[in-house]
Amino acid sequence: MTEKRLRQLSILVGQKLKAQGKWITCAESCTGGWVAKALTDIAGSSSYFDRGFVAYSNTAKQELLHVKQSVLMTCGAVSQEVVCAMAIDALHTAAADIALSISGIAGPSGGTVDKPAGTVWFGFASKPGHVKACKKQFTGDRESIRLQAAIFSLQTILDEFLEEQT
Repeated sequence: MTEKRLRQLSILVGQKLKAQGKWITCAESCTGGWVAKALTDIAGSSSYFDRGFVAYSNTAKQELLHVKQSVLMTCGAVSQEVVCAMAIDALHTAAADIALSISGIAGPSGGTVDKPAGTVWFGFASKPGHVKACKKQFTGDRESIRLQAAIFSLQTILDEFLEEQT
């Protein structure tokens, strides 16, 4: 997987968003805004991307995306519950049609037996009230894990949230 693939996906996602008159937002942790950057690298992206959120720390997740401290303490930042909360709040705060969220352990440190480096949770929210989460286990170094996460998130948006127009 390469940055070339990320750019291709960004172009495709942008074309479909624009054609469908939809807006997207991102709430990113371990990717540090990489998905938002990829989307906004495309000329004309202001017609489908208004804002994104980089909430790297638990405090930022609480302050920017209103993730409850109790959820962070009980489930951990890298969890289904947290990415769903991040995506839902980003969707509403940005007044977007689609939101994606990412929280993971890019490594090389920070992993545990239950959540080793490469564990990444994804959240997706769309109007009217559709929420989905999934977990992936990526391999490679820190940059590779982050790139795989960015690619997976855009591929999922393309496959599951930007239906073909008939």
